[in-house]
Amino acid sequence: LYLSLLLLDDKKLLLNTKKDVLNSKLQEIKAGIKNGVIIPTSDAIIASEILKVKQQILELKANQKVVIANLSILIGQPLNNTTLFINPKEIATNTSSGIQRPELDLFLLKKEQLDASEIALSKQKAPKIMGFATGGYGNPGLNMLDNSFQGFYTLGVQLNWNIFDWNATKKQQQILHINKDIIDSEKEVFNLNTQIDLQQEISEIEKLKSFIKLDNDIIALRKTVLKSVEAQLKNDVVTPSTYITELSNLFEAQNNLSIHKKQLKLAKINYNTIKGN
Repeated sequence: LYLSLLLLDDKKLLLNTKKDVLNSKLQEIKAGIKNGVIIPTSDAIIASEILKVKQQILELKANQKVVIANLSILIGQPLNNTTLFINPKEIATNTSSGIQRPELDLFLLKKEQLDASEIALSKQKAPKIMGFATGGYGNPGLNMLDNSFQGFYTLGVQLNWNIFDWNATKKQQQILHINKDIIDSEKEVFNLNTQIDLQQEISEIEKLKSFIKLDNDIIALRKTVLKSVEAQLKNDVVTPSTYITELSNLFEAQNNLSIHKKQLKLAKINYNTIKGN
């Protein structure tokens, strides 16, 4: 959602730039019509295109309000059109470091829990020796034949040893070992899936970098074509429709560049999120 807002900002900037260019061109055409250099009604074509761009800007602003409202609900913070959404210049990705996902800590804690259960289980079979002592003062004391008040105490040692547990402890130990193997398998599968996801994002990053390079080349060529058409329009060699077509082609190329840049940032963010950075 955040990157969608940044993309909408870029598109709005491009649309406003396109509108300014068309307004400037409209004034030139009107001057040309006035001087008899350009045929009448040529200005109407440019003016209608300006209105079309204004419609696109209005639609874009409406989309921005929806995205801002959704983002506000998602993060639980008040946002509006005056909120400043910062465009990160660069997002770093570290391909050399290992995976740092919290799930790996969870697997480790589960293994430690089973280790503790195994230790507790092994102690259940060990003999337990307990000492005890009781005392008091009364009539009679321990000697029932002596009818007098006297103190008394008893000391003792108690031994508990469950020799026959009918292999219950052994079965419980087997269950613990199986659970450990399951956790190891889950961890291995998790690491494998994470590596696959990371590789997909790396491929996406490399693809988008190539797209951006080609976008810049396309924009440079579109600007050259538009400049040539602009000169021909002044001499009434081409129609305003041809000029608008080439201007729209340039806008589309610039818009594609903006989209690919935001997609690249998103791919890098996804890579860092999958890796746990």
